[in-house]
Amino acid sequence: MTDQLCVAGIDVSKARLDVFVLPNRERMDFANVARGIGALSQKLRRRGVQRVVLEATGGLEYPAARALADAGFCVARVQPGRVRAYRRFLGRHAKTDALDAELMARFALAMPEEDIRPLPSQKAETVRSLAARRRQLVDLVAQEKTRLKMTRDLAVLQSLKIVVAALNAERGRIEEALENAIAGDEALRRRNELLRSIPGFGPVTASVLITDMPELGSLNRRQVASLAGLAPHPNQSGTSSHGDHIGGGRACVRTALYMAAVSAIRCNPRYKADYQHLLEAGKPSKVAVVAAARKLAVLANTIIKANSPWSPIQSLD
Repeated sequence: MTDQLCVAGIDVSKARLDVFVLPNRERMDFANVARGIGALSQKLRRRGVQRVVLEATGGLEYPAARALADAGFCVARVQPGRVRAYRRFLGRHAKTDALDAELMARFALAMPEEDIRPLPSQKAETVRSLAARRRQLVDLVAQEKTRLKMTRDLAVLQSLKIVVAALNAERGRIEEALENAIAGDEALRRRNELLRSIPGFGPVTASVLITDMPELGSLNRRQVASLAGLAPHPNQSGTSSHGDHIGGGRACVRTALYMAAVSAIRCNPRYKADYQHLLEAGKPSKVAVVAAARKLAVLANTIIKANSPWSPIQSLD
């Protein structure tokens, strides 16, 4: 299959797209603008390329990925961590844009079919960008508030208070824009209504799952827990065992579900009972909260798949 599959790896920078095509080992480069992306699409079509892989670079890759997907190519965006791990697997040390394009082409040949997920629509990408911006503003406010607690200089205190107020105002504006963007799309609005029906889910948690976990509803229990970074992974070798630990997945989703679990434990009797049961069994508090967060992730996936809101008589498992 790998001998027949024609693939292209693309390394994306602000100004340029470096391209490597396998199996004919052809290198190309194009300007990262609409005209260059159009020329790239035509070249790849003439070469018979079936699969295209780009590294997720904070949004710089989206215009090219969107245009190629709209042109009929099978397009996958991969996380930088996976590309780095593949480079180590191949024993490569040199790194240039051209070499990165070749590396991603080789990754495209090895990539499992089930790992290729459809790109979000332009509307969904706009919503995702707004959610990411909100998280940035929250982080900035937290940093300034930390400085506010540590400084004693009156001039600096005044400056910090002004910046915190400005950041909070901008956060409010972005949150309003995010709410309007979700409300303006029928599919996203329905997802928001379904997720908001779950105990512990507020507008922030719902919007994070909408924007950063679009696969909800198409996964099984294990997949959704792993993608949310809430699946326990064993760490054992020979007679040595260091216990199971969560890891990987999407950090923003894990954080949102963890906070939702804290809220659900406080407000929902079933979650509170499960939490207390784990504590009585000797589990640390954080482990018990993670278990609740994992149940919430599975529940959210089930509700989206069924297209039916949560009800008090519904199982939380």
